Amino acid sequence: MALLSRRTTRVGSENLADTWEEVGSGGFGRVYKARHKDWGFDVAIKLLHNDVGTFMDEANHMDVVSCEYVLRVYGVFEGHPPFQKTLTQKGIVMEFVGRGSIQTLQRDLEGPPPLPLAFRLAHEVALGMNFLHLRNLMHSDLKPSNVLLNNDFHAKLADFGLSKVSYSAFNSNRETTKLVGGSYKYMPPEAFEVSYDPVRAFDVYSYGILLWSIVTGKEPYGEADYNLVALRISEGDRPDLSKIDQNKAEGLKELVDLMKRCWDMDPSKRPKFKECSGVTENLFSKHEKGIQKAVTNVLTRLPSSGVYSQTTEPTRPHDAMDNRVMKAEKSSAQDLLSVSTETMSDKDKAKFVDDNRAALIQSVSEVMAIAEKLGDMVHGETYSVINSTPTSQGQMRELFQRTLRSGGVKVKAAFYNILREDHPNLVESLS
Repeated sequence: MALLSRRTTRVGSENLADTWEEVGSGGFGRVYKARHKDWGFDVAIKLLHNDVGTFMDEANHMDVVSCEYVLRVYGVFEGHPPFQKTLTQKGIVMEFVGRGSIQTLQRDLEGPPPLPLAFRLAHEVALGMNFLHLRNLMHSDLKPSNVLLNNDFHAKLADFGLSKVSYSAFNSNRETTKLVGGSYKYMPPEAFEVSYDPVRAFDVYSYGILLWSIVTGKEPYGEADYNLVALRISEGDRPDLSKIDQNKAEGLKELVDLMKRCWDMDPSKRPKFKECSGVTENLFSKHEKGIQKAVTNVLTRLPSSGVYSQTTEPTRPHDAMDNRVMKAEKSSAQDLLSVSTETMSDKDKAKFVDDNRAALIQSVSEVMAIAEKLGDMVHGETYSVINSTPTSQGQMRELFQRTLRSGGVKVKAAFYNILREDHPNLVESLS
């Protein structure tokens, strides 16, 4: 997310239409799509959790960053969301992009994008990061979910402002370092030291891991937990390069070489982003003629409808007809589920949860929201463990092990009811 200045425009509830649509969530809050009445176009509103008010204060004193490859920030939101009229909330008003992130693209394609697009994404991320570093700004959380995509699949760096501001807070507490939402897999070995102060080489290392993820379509280190990954990275282990056929296309060998240079154990040996962008520009030039075919290929493989999000299926943000169809389909799915589950016993609901454990761990992202709805069924200690677990998969695994397994049929049935209400399409697909 781009940073804000003291002169940044303030946007209030009165400036926005009442129809807000939730499109994603992250470590700092939830993201909504809303139409600005005066501007006449959609914006993204990221409402911040209550515990990051100090981050907003510090972010407001930073200069505005504007770049083609960095998500644009329009202002600060202060007001009452339509779903919460009694509480004033703060947030950031951002550019709305309609194709999700590299992470959601990988998920929807069930693998990496075509190589011409992969090379372009690698180049555009390098350009965006070079732009930030030239302005003495760091990202500190570069990963697939923080590289958003516009309708033409061009890269937009996001979530860099608050991650930089927040790093000084969690750097003083080793346990809270685990709260970076899965980011530990993209952290350099020196960052696992207690006294580490982040420098630009941090971002370069993360970029090397990101390149591997873009080309392979995979998450580095699989489902390995924080402690194992920290040990492996510190001992020099890196993502498996055997998964990349370097002879498959021109430029892959050079890109793999760039990865290895970026994730070098010695921070001083890692290249600057200006050098990285020079390499990626040369590599992309070899595949630029194939980019239109690659984009068309991706479009034909994506779901026909969905909602932009870092956690859900992407869509075209301004297609009103598609949105109406989507809402009708969702409503229909909810109606069907309501009818079908009226006759389901708690035992049947519990069986559904047990039978689909693996799929639910992989697919459910907003675990904390579910834990909150389960209320007293989730023990306070368990809630803290889930909250401190960095990935949604890990959070779901903890919820299963600590609450659903021991809670029996009653808790599993309650969990099922929440899924049915919040994720009807997922429940339908698994039924």
